[in-house]
Amino acid sequence: MIKAVLFDLDNTLIDFMKMKSISAMIGSGLKAKHNEAIKILFNLYGQYGLEEKQIFQKFLKKMQGKVDHKILAHGIVAYRRVRNSFMEPYPNSDEVLMKLKAKGIKLGIVTDAPRLKAWIRLASIKLGNYFDVVVTFDDTKSWKPSKKPFLAAIRKLRVKPEECLMIGDWPDRDIKGASRVGMKTCFAKYGNPEAKAKADYTITEIRQILGIVEKEG
Repeated sequence: MIKAVLFDLDNTLIDFMKMKSISAMIGSGLKAKHNEAIKILFNLYGQYGLEEKQIFQKFLKKMQGKVDHKILAHGIVAYRRVRNSFMEPYPNSDEVLMKLKAKGIKLGIVTDAPRLKAWIRLASIKLGNYFDVVVTFDDTKSWKPSKKPFLAAIRKLRVKPEECLMIGDWPDRDIKGASRVGMKTCFAKYGNPEAKAKADYTITEIRQILGIVEKEG
Protein backbone atom coordinates (compact mmCIF):
# COMPACT_ATOMS: atom_id res chain seq x y z
CA MET A 1 0.00 0.00 0.00
CA ILE A 2 1.24 3.47 -0.89
CA LYS A 3 1.08 5.79 2.13
CA ALA A 4 3.33 8.56 0.81
CA VAL A 5 4.26 10.03 -2.56
CA LEU A 6 7.53 11.89 -3.03
CA PHE A 7 8.23 14.19 -5.95
CA ASP A 8 11.35 15.62 -7.46
CA LEU A 9 10.81 19.33 -8.10
CA ASP A 10 12.31 20.57 -11.39
CA ASN A 11 10.94 18.87 -14.51
CA THR A 12 8.64 16.69 -12.38
CA LEU A 13 6.31 19.23 -10.74
CA ILE A 14 7.72 22.40 -12.28
CA ASP A 15 8.10 22.76 -16.03
CA PHE A 16 11.69 23.92 -15.58
CA MET A 17 13.13 22.72 -18.87
CA LYS A 18 15.89 24.86 -20.35
CA MET A 19 14.98 23.78 -23.86
CA LYS A 20 14.16 27.34 -24.93
CA SER A 21 17.78 28.20 -24.19
CA ILE A 22 18.91 25.50 -26.64
CA SER A 23 16.65 26.93 -29.34
CA ALA A 24 17.99 30.44 -28.69
CA MET A 25 21.61 29.30 -28.92
CA ILE A 26 20.96 27.44 -32.17
CA GLY A 27 19.20 30.51 -33.50
CA SER A 28 22.21 32.68 -32.66
CA GLY A 29 24.75 30.50 -34.45
CA LEU A 30 25.30 27.23 -32.59
CA LYS A 31 25.72 24.52 -35.23
CA ALA A 32 23.83 21.56 -33.77
CA LYS A 33 20.67 19.53 -34.22
CA HIS A 34 18.13 20.33 -31.53
CA ASN A 35 17.59 16.74 -30.29
CA GLU A 36 21.32 16.01 -30.16
CA ALA A 37 21.96 19.23 -28.25
CA ILE A 38 19.25 18.34 -25.73
CA LYS A 39 20.82 14.92 -25.11
CA ILE A 40 24.22 16.49 -24.47
CA LEU A 41 22.72 19.10 -22.13
CA PHE A 42 20.88 16.43 -20.14
CA ASN A 43 24.07 14.35 -19.87
CA LEU A 44 25.83 17.37 -18.42
CA TYR A 45 23.01 17.88 -15.93
CA GLY A 46 23.49 14.24 -14.97
CA GLN A 47 27.13 14.94 -14.21
CA TYR A 48 26.84 18.34 -12.55
CA GLY A 49 23.22 18.67 -11.40
CA LEU A 50 20.42 21.09 -12.32
CA GLU A 51 21.86 23.79 -10.04
CA GLU A 52 25.20 24.00 -11.88
CA LYS A 53 25.71 27.73 -12.57
CA GLN A 54 28.17 27.21 -15.43
CA ILE A 55 26.08 24.61 -17.25
CA PHE A 56 25.77 26.58 -20.51
CA GLN A 57 29.51 27.26 -20.58
CA LYS A 58 30.19 23.55 -20.10
CA PHE A 59 27.62 22.78 -22.78
CA LEU A 60 29.25 25.09 -25.33
CA LYS A 61 32.73 23.72 -24.58
CA LYS A 62 31.36 20.22 -25.12
CA MET A 63 29.61 21.20 -28.34
CA GLN A 64 32.26 23.33 -30.02
CA GLY A 65 35.37 23.25 -27.84
CA LYS A 66 35.06 26.85 -26.68
CA VAL A 67 32.60 29.36 -25.24
CA ASP A 68 31.17 31.72 -27.84
CA HIS A 69 29.87 34.60 -25.72
CA LYS A 70 27.34 35.72 -28.31
CA ILE A 71 25.71 32.28 -28.29
CA LEU A 72 26.07 32.02 -24.50
CA ALA A 73 24.35 35.37 -23.99
CA HIS A 74 21.35 34.34 -26.10
CA GLY A 75 21.03 31.11 -24.13
CA ILE A 76 21.20 32.88 -20.77
CA VAL A 77 18.68 35.55 -21.76
CA ALA A 78 16.22 32.89 -22.96
CA TYR A 79 16.65 30.94 -19.74
CA ARG A 80 16.13 34.00 -17.56
CA ARG A 81 12.94 34.89 -19.39
CA VAL A 82 11.57 31.42 -18.73
CA ARG A 83 12.75 31.39 -15.13
CA ASN A 84 11.41 34.83 -14.24
CA SER A 85 8.19 34.88 -16.22
CA PHE A 86 6.98 31.43 -17.13
CA MET A 87 7.74 29.12 -14.21
CA GLU A 88 4.62 27.02 -13.81
CA PRO A 89 3.57 23.55 -12.69
CA TYR A 90 2.80 20.84 -15.20
CA PRO A 91 -0.87 20.72 -16.19
CA ASN A 92 -3.18 19.07 -13.60
CA SER A 93 -0.53 19.08 -10.85
CA ASP A 94 -2.81 20.82 -8.35
CA GLU A 95 -5.67 18.42 -9.14
CA VAL A 96 -3.42 15.39 -8.58
CA LEU A 97 -2.01 16.73 -5.32
CA MET A 98 -5.48 17.57 -4.03
CA LYS A 99 -6.81 14.09 -4.82
CA LEU A 100 -3.80 12.41 -3.21
CA LYS A 101 -4.30 14.47 -0.05
CA ALA A 102 -7.99 13.57 -0.05
CA LYS A 103 -7.00 9.90 -0.03
CA GLY A 104 -4.88 10.49 3.09
CA ILE A 105 -1.60 10.13 1.18
CA LYS A 106 1.34 12.01 2.69
CA LEU A 107 3.23 14.19 0.22
CA GLY A 108 6.86 15.24 0.06
CA ILE A 109 9.55 16.80 -2.10
CA VAL A 110 13.10 15.49 -2.49
CA THR A 111 15.22 17.93 -4.48
CA ASP A 112 18.86 18.78 -5.04
CA ALA A 113 17.96 22.48 -5.05
CA PRO A 114 19.09 24.63 -2.09
CA ARG A 115 16.38 25.25 0.51
CA LEU A 116 15.51 28.85 -0.37
CA LYS A 117 15.45 28.21 -4.13
CA ALA A 118 13.18 25.20 -3.63
CA TRP A 119 10.70 27.18 -1.54
CA ILE A 120 10.78 30.14 -3.95
CA ARG A 121 9.90 27.76 -6.79
CA LEU A 122 7.09 26.18 -4.78
CA ALA A 123 5.77 29.61 -3.82
CA SER A 124 5.91 30.70 -7.48
CA ILE A 125 3.69 27.83 -8.59
CA LYS A 126 1.48 28.03 -5.46
CA LEU A 127 1.79 24.35 -4.52
CA GLY A 128 3.84 24.57 -1.32
CA ASN A 129 0.93 24.05 1.07
CA TYR A 130 0.27 20.54 -0.22
CA PHE A 131 3.53 19.08 1.10
CA ASP A 132 4.15 17.57 4.50
CA VAL A 133 7.93 17.64 4.05
CA VAL A 134 10.42 19.25 1.67
CA VAL A 135 13.94 17.80 1.72
CA THR A 136 16.53 19.96 -0.02
CA PHE A 137 20.28 19.74 -0.51
CA ASP A 138 20.76 21.89 2.59
CA ASP A 139 19.08 19.27 4.78
CA THR A 140 21.52 16.42 4.10
CA LYS A 141 24.40 18.03 2.14
CA SER A 142 24.13 15.06 -0.21
CA TRP A 143 23.09 14.96 -3.85
CA LYS A 144 20.80 12.29 -5.19
CA PRO A 145 21.26 9.34 -5.78
CA SER A 146 22.67 9.26 -2.24
CA LYS A 147 20.35 7.45 0.13
CA LYS A 148 20.43 10.31 2.62
CA PRO A 149 17.79 12.63 1.10
CA PHE A 150 15.33 9.78 0.59
CA LEU A 151 15.88 8.39 4.09
CA ALA A 152 15.42 11.88 5.54
CA ALA A 153 12.06 12.19 3.78
CA ILE A 154 10.64 8.85 4.92
CA ARG A 155 11.92 9.44 8.45
CA LYS A 156 10.08 12.75 8.64
CA LEU A 157 6.94 11.26 7.07
CA ARG A 158 7.10 8.21 9.37
CA VAL A 159 6.54 5.68 6.62
CA LYS A 160 8.44 2.61 5.49
CA PRO A 161 10.38 2.74 2.18
CA GLU A 162 8.10 0.17 0.56
CA GLU A 163 5.07 2.34 1.44
CA CYS A 164 6.50 5.24 -0.55
CA LEU A 165 6.35 6.08 -4.27
CA MET A 166 9.09 8.35 -5.64
CA ILE A 167 8.37 10.27 -8.84
CA GLY A 168 11.20 11.92 -10.76
CA ASP A 169 12.51 12.74 -14.21
CA TRP A 170 16.14 11.77 -13.67
CA PRO A 171 16.91 8.02 -13.91
CA ASP A 172 20.43 8.21 -12.45
CA ARG A 173 19.40 10.41 -9.54
CA ASP A 174 15.70 10.09 -8.68
CA ILE A 175 15.01 6.50 -9.75
CA LYS A 176 18.33 4.99 -8.74
CA GLY A 177 18.41 6.76 -5.37
CA ALA A 178 14.85 5.79 -4.44
CA SER A 179 15.42 2.19 -5.53
CA ARG A 180 18.47 1.95 -3.27
CA VAL A 181 16.33 2.50 -0.18
CA GLY A 182 13.51 0.19 -1.31
CA MET A 183 10.93 2.68 -2.55
CA LYS A 184 8.57 2.14 -5.44
CA THR A 185 9.71 4.28 -8.36
CA CYS A 186 7.96 6.20 -11.12
CA PHE A 187 9.79 7.79 -14.03
CA ALA A 188 8.27 11.13 -15.13
CA LYS A 189 9.08 10.77 -18.82
CA TYR A 190 7.23 13.99 -19.66
CA GLY A 191 10.06 15.87 -17.93
CA ASN A 192 12.91 14.04 -19.66
CA PRO A 193 11.53 12.57 -22.90
CA GLU A 194 14.88 11.44 -24.31
CA ALA A 195 15.78 9.28 -21.30
CA LYS A 196 15.01 5.67 -20.41
CA ALA A 197 14.64 4.41 -16.88
CA LYS A 198 14.35 1.07 -15.10
CA ALA A 199 11.51 2.16 -12.86
CA ASP A 200 8.47 0.32 -11.51
CA TYR A 201 6.29 2.70 -13.49
CA THR A 202 6.69 5.24 -16.30
CA ILE A 203 4.22 8.07 -16.85
CA THR A 204 3.79 10.52 -19.70
CA GLU A 205 1.54 12.93 -17.80
CA ILE A 206 1.08 13.63 -14.13
CA ARG A 207 -2.52 12.42 -13.75
CA GLN A 208 -1.34 8.85 -14.30
CA ILE A 209 0.01 8.90 -10.74
CA LEU A 210 -3.55 8.50 -9.45
CA GLY A 211 -3.93 5.19 -11.31
CA ILE A 212 -0.64 3.91 -9.88
CA VAL A 213 -1.70 4.72 -6.32
CA GLU A 214 -5.05 3.02 -6.96
CA LYS A 215 -3.32 -0.08 -8.35
CA GLU A 216 -0.97 -0.29 -5.38
CA GLY A 217 -3.98 -0.36 -3.08
